[in-house]
Formats: sequence, C-alpha cells, structure tokens
Amino acid sequence: MREIQFREALREALNEEMRKDEKIFLMGEEVAEYNGAYKVSQGMLDEFGPKRVIDTPIAELGFAGIGIGAAMNGLKPIIEFMTFNFSLVAIDQVINSAAKMYSMSGGQFPIPIVFRGPTGNAGQLGAQHSQNFENWYANTPGLKVVVPANPYDAKGLLKQAIIDPDPVIFMESEVMYGDKGEVPDEEYYLELGKAHVAKEGTDVTIVTFGKMLPRVVEPAVKELANEEINAEVINLRTVRPIDYNAITNSVKKTNRLIIVEEAWPLASISAEIAYKVQRDAFDYLDAPVVRITSADVPLPYAPTLIQAALPNVERVVKAVKEVMYIKK
Repeated sequence: MREIQFREALREALNEEMRKDEKIFLMGEEVAEYNGAYKVSQGMLDEFGPKRVIDTPIAELGFAGIGIGAAMNGLKPIIEFMTFNFSLVAIDQVINSAAKMYSMSGGQFPIPIVFRGPTGNAGQLGAQHSQNFENWYANTPGLKVVVPANPYDAKGLLKQAIIDPDPVIFMESEVMYGDKGEVPDEEYYLELGKAHVAKEGTDVTIVTFGKMLPRVVEPAVKELANEEINAEVINLRTVRPIDYNAITNSVKKTNRLIIVEEAWPLASISAEIAYKVQRDAFDYLDAPVVRITSADVPLPYAPTLIQAALPNVERVVKAVKEVMYIKK
C-alpha cells in the first residue's frame, strides 16, 4: 500500500483503463491543455493525445450530448463536469437521453458513459456552487450514482464505473482532491452497489457516504470511543443502487440508526434509507431513526453560517447520545 492523493487515485484509474481500451476518451472543460481544473487529468493529453483527451467550450448540454451519441456508437466516453452544479445545464441529456436510451431502444443502444466531477460545499463559493445533487440523479432509473469517500474508493469505484455498461454519475467532493489515503500497488475494482463496513461496532449504526465519512463521521466516532460508545460505520459508496442489506444487517446488530449526508433533508438519500429500515427492520429498532443533513436553506456565504448549516461532528455525537438515551 502507498499513500496518494484523491486526485492521483482518480488519475490512475483513468490512465489504467484508457491504456487498456482505445474506445475510452475523456472530454470536458479544461481537461487537456490545463490538465484539469483540479489537475485530475494532469499529463493525460501528452500520453493519449487530443483525440482522446478533449477540451470543450463552456457548453455542458452540448458535450454531454456528444458523449451520449459517442456511447451509442460504441465508444466509452468519460464526461467531466467542472462541478456538478454546472451539470444542471446538461440535465436534459443526462436524464432524458443517457438514462433512458437503453430502455427506449429495446436494448439496442447501451450507454457506457461516465459523468464525473466535483460536488458539494467547498468553502465560500456561494449558494449556486455549493450544492449536492446525488439524490436528484439517484431518483432516475437507468443511472448508477457513485460517491467515493477516500482515495481507495475513488480509484476502485472509478475503474468499475468506466467498464460498466450503464451510465454512471460519479460525484467527487471538491475539498477532497488533495486528501491522502492508502491505495494498493496492484490493480483492483470495487463493485458498484456494495457498501463497505468502514468500522465494526455494537452500539449504533452510522450510515454515510462521500466526504461526510472523513470530515464528520470518523472524527465523531473517535470522540464517541473516548466515552466507550462503539459505533458501526457503513460507507455506502454508491447511492444508486443502495446496499440496503448491509444497512439492515447492521441495524439488527446495533438496534439504532443515524444517517449523515450533506444534502438537504427533503426527498434525500437519508429519507429513503430511513423509510426502508423502518419497513424492513422496525422490530429491531430501540430508538427512532435520526437523520443529519444540511439545513433546508441555500448555503450561506459567511463561514460561520456555513458551519451552522452543514452536518458537523458535534451534531453526530449529540444524536448518538440521544438515541442511546445518554443525558450529557
């Protein structure tokens, strides 16, 4: 195992798969000459050339559509959005073309395409550049939605997404590109739709995904351990499909559930999970299910208000103690 950055893990996944298959190409704003807005594609233009690492105009609707057409004709595009906030410009192509083409064509046109880029809050970027849309895309049949939480996830999940025959939405946290983590030297793939038990525990189950794992849940779990509270942590990795079995099996062991996500509360991933657990594991629950999400407001600009709006360690620790009926 070696320690590399999140962006380096993504780059390794792209390079390894593109070296294997000449049908794979990368397209998006600043991916070539500028080496990527977050330097994920650094050096790739030199290795693969301008026909496979393609700079585009600021026209998400256009180059998303080009990618879908290329996939219909047997190529394997990787479309980079500079941020998933900008993917809204292309959402008609993603939702109405990529997600539905295989079904509407009676299986004649599989769409092996990956839409990837950064998501979520990254500091003082304003409300229009600080949003989470994983639940929007997860609500759409025909798409798979992946949200890696560390460099190990990033590489293994992206490699699997690239070879997947279906369209995949691959959402990377904007603040994690410089994060370091252990990644094996040998090649590996991570199954889409399979959650990972990031930490085993007995007292409470905490389900999360993406940057909430390293930024919020892991520090909270360490703090709880100092008070002899043993939390089990489920890293979803993908939010469509969701590994419901992993969640319910954990709840049957711990009898308590907390779900942590960065998105807004209404119609969210946590709401869906809470429904499924109360339906399938209600008799095992010793306390109500608790969701920890962003405040139901456009994200403010002031740092103090950002901190107040987003999930944090204190809210997780407080919620765990509440479901365990610890008054402190």
